[in-house]
Amino acid sequence: MQTFYTVQSGDTLGAIANRFGLTTPALIAANNIPFPDTIFTGQQLSIPPGINHYRVKTGDTVYKIASHFRIPTSVIIQANNLQAPYTIYPDQLLVIPSGLPFYTVQPGDTLYQIGLRYHVITAGRVNTDLIRTTNNLSSTLIYPGMRLIIPYAPFGEDGIIAYTAGGREGFDIWLYDTANGSTHQLTEGLGESFSVPYWSPNRDRIAFVGRNNIIYTIDTSTGAIARIDQLAEGLGAYLDWSPDSQTIAYSKQNQIILYNVITHRVQTITQPGATDVQWFPTGNQLLFQAPDENGVSQLYRIQANGTGLTKITANTGGRYNHVRLSPNGRYVLYTTPGASISIIHIIDLSTGNELEVEGGPLAKNYFPTWSPDSSSIVFSATALEELGYFSFIRLTDNQATNEQTIAISNCFSTPVDWSTNGTKIAYLSGCTTESSASELWVTDITNQATRKLITHPNITALQWAPKAVKETLATYRNNQFRVQFHYPSHWKQVSPERYEGNNGFFQIAAISSPASIDMVCQNEAHHILLPYGSNPQISHTSIQNQEACFIYPSSDQPPEMNNQAALIIRYPTPITIGEDTYQFFILWADNAHIKEIGSSIRFI
Repeated sequence: MQTFYTVQSGDTLGAIANRFGLTTPALIAANNIPFPDTIFTGQQLSIPPGINHYRVKTGDTVYKIASHFRIPTSVIIQANNLQAPYTIYPDQLLVIPSGLPFYTVQPGDTLYQIGLRYHVITAGRVNTDLIRTTNNLSSTLIYPGMRLIIPYAPFGEDGIIAYTAGGREGFDIWLYDTANGSTHQLTEGLGESFSVPYWSPNRDRIAFVGRNNIIYTIDTSTGAIARIDQLAEGLGAYLDWSPDSQTIAYSKQNQIILYNVITHRVQTITQPGATDVQWFPTGNQLLFQAPDENGVSQLYRIQANGTGLTKITANTGGRYNHVRLSPNGRYVLYTTPGASISIIHIIDLSTGNELEVEGGPLAKNYFPTWSPDSSSIVFSATALEELGYFSFIRLTDNQATNEQTIAISNCFSTPVDWSTNGTKIAYLSGCTTESSASELWVTDITNQATRKLITHPNITALQWAPKAVKETLATYRNNQFRVQFHYPSHWKQVSPERYEGNNGFFQIAAISSPASIDMVCQNEAHHILLPYGSNPQISHTSIQNQEACFIYPSSDQPPEMNNQAALIIRYPTPITIGEDTYQFFILWADNAHIKEIGSSIRFI
């Protein structure tokens, strides 16, 4: 339910916002106040979550404190369960609600107008039915003086948030549907307080570390649960899905583990001290943190087959914690040196430049998370120890500039995450000194309007599901090269052998060579012009029961190659074009599509 403050003579939006530790834009957004941002005496303002504690000073009384915040004394008395004669003591920490838990209907009000004013909107429409059912109204008829509880409405937009929450039976993974506000429990007693739900990019599965430090995966459509591995410790473990949603990368006992959830094959790369293992968007390279030969924390890049180890940083300071690669693979963020002091840094991998984020007032900055377009970071900044700890939900861009607070949580720290379109931030609140978060909130970064989505005991983690995008496919068929396969239908023909789109391309040809598949792949990968960079990766495989190899580019591939990869396959029977005979088919495509196209190849 929303909380309402009644404007008094002399009030301004800035003064009210400051009194409750809010930003003025958040207060304006919560009430749909039009420009020029004027308010009037007697107006009821919905107050977003802000600073709701006050430490008693010598000489304070309940009446004096209530007068300062300009709220009824009864509100403070009730919130703190004070008994007559309502004596308070210096250094006592009081809860200060921002107003009353109801809206008083004014002359001329309708449910529609009230819902529009206070964002009770679902799928773009005012949700008068929600107001009516929340208040047990038999009709939409209301009258002046009536007290209405004003709820927060579900968005009515496509989206799912996975979260970890605890009850009497332990912790579990739950789903919240942003379209209708429903919740669904995925597991039964398999989670822990440290469990974080990690979505696969196609959002078909969720991976998490749960009970007994076991790595589990959940099929979100069937609910089927599989055990993947067991770690020595679950707290702090990080899992990362490959771009094709098939392989989970993580670290265990001085090894990098790559587990394919489709084939159940495991690949290991020995790397002492490795943590924060994650995929570059190309899908054939990994980033991780590990100590160097002097024991100093560094960032490294390595091919997924374990070759081409490259040190990225030349760190001489503290340990790299919470390392996170941006979705476009250009930036890396990390925190240092530890938990009591946690500063966020950004590294531009294309230039090596490093920036420091200003962060919150206590230098306690946690859970930094990249926006889907890699342009911004959101994080939780602990503040106001004197008033019992709060967290500012703060934004900054990838150049560590334009930092701003967009919301406030009453937790010491809270995980945060972006909506799939990058316009909203989810975070936790509802903390007390005795318990963890009990509320899941979302704020719209375009106007700082906030709404509560759910109340649930002991919420500890959250992650917004990626947008499930499945490209419409078309079939390419070439009788001359005796091949057919699927490709994104929006790509356009450039020549009979080449198609291009705004997100990739393919081109085909044939190779006439009596050499083995190994030699043919080597010759293509290490062409004198280095089209795949200086250290390409060759991965041997089988396509249509024929010998084949993928060639993936290294990080120094020339930009004009547009991230080109290749697939070479031995023809089942050599083909003849003109007077020449060809033993091998070759497909060039961008790295993001090479596997998908290659898997659909059929010889005709």
